[in-house]
Amino acid sequence: MEKEKKVLYSGMQATGLLTIGNYIGALKNWVNLNEEYDCFFGVMDLHSLTVRQNPAEFRKAARRIYTQYVAAGLDPEKNCIYFQSHVPAHTQLGWVLDCFTYMGELNRMTQFKDKSAKHADNINAGLFTYPSLMAADILLYQADVVPIGADQKQHLEICRDIAERMNNIYGDIFTIPEGYFPKIGAKIMSLAEPTKKMSKSDENVNATIYLVDDKDTIIRKFKKAVTDSEAQVRYDVENKPGVSNLMEIYGIVTEKSMDAIEKEFEGKGYGDFKLAVGEAVADALEPMHKRYAEFEQDKSYIDKCIKDNAEKASYYANKTLRKVYKKLGLNEMIR
Repeated sequence: MEKEKKVLYSGMQATGLLTIGNYIGALKNWVNLNEEYDCFFGVMDLHSLTVRQNPAEFRKAARRIYTQYVAAGLDPEKNCIYFQSHVPAHTQLGWVLDCFTYMGELNRMTQFKDKSAKHADNINAGLFTYPSLMAADILLYQADVVPIGADQKQHLEICRDIAERMNNIYGDIFTIPEGYFPKIGAKIMSLAEPTKKMSKSDENVNATIYLVDDKDTIIRKFKKAVTDSEAQVRYDVENKPGVSNLMEIYGIVTEKSMDAIEKEFEGKGYGDFKLAVGEAVADALEPMHKRYAEFEQDKSYIDKCIKDNAEKASYYANKTLRKVYKKLGLNEMIR
């Protein structure tokens, strides 16, 4: 994985159940992009510690997400798929970047404000300095490209600012990453409240399609999806958010345009449309479900992937960390 190709970096938090939004907005794009780039995909378990976790459930959820990465089609031999906590360089560089990140920059972060309001009883320092650790995640691997949704744009901007600041002081240390914004599917909305992003922490289970849901559950949830009283399948995000969201989901999994979908369901009711969306999503997820079940039957393959990829990630991360330490004037370890 020397830099013959550009480097792509991405990851997901290691908690909860992944949703169809995570699949469409991230996983599916990663699979489509992974031949074009040298890819690093993290299961971001250290970031998840800003919220109190049940250790047994947390460990299980993180491994499930790792296995879903592989089951979705990411090859652990071609890509580097690893747990963030298995590479100490993340926290080591995170501390260095804390020292080059200004309080005012962190204070302006929308996610900190939102999460502080949501978890007023647990506004911890990790939540405040979260963007510095996220910057370390990206910069350790000299990433050229970071696929992100619109809600992560601010995090990428602060990452670029920190990297440029250090490059200006010490010379060329970091590659300055660019954002990759998917044209469609970057933001899949709730089935119950289509003006709100689909969330894996939504208390209404019918609002979210989880990647572990079976076919019957997926179809039942889509049948309950909020639409409108017009009974016309037409793409209009402002006036028909529920129908437009379902159309986007259907279009992505079937690779059909919005115009083609409108024609397909012309003169048909929402019942037919919702059933078709549910079946298309279930069919799209079926190969992943089968592979996931196989990995659960024989855990040795995933165990090997975890071990090998932790070593691979550490090799690249430590290369950058040594470069940073040298530039900062820290003494090298005597071996």
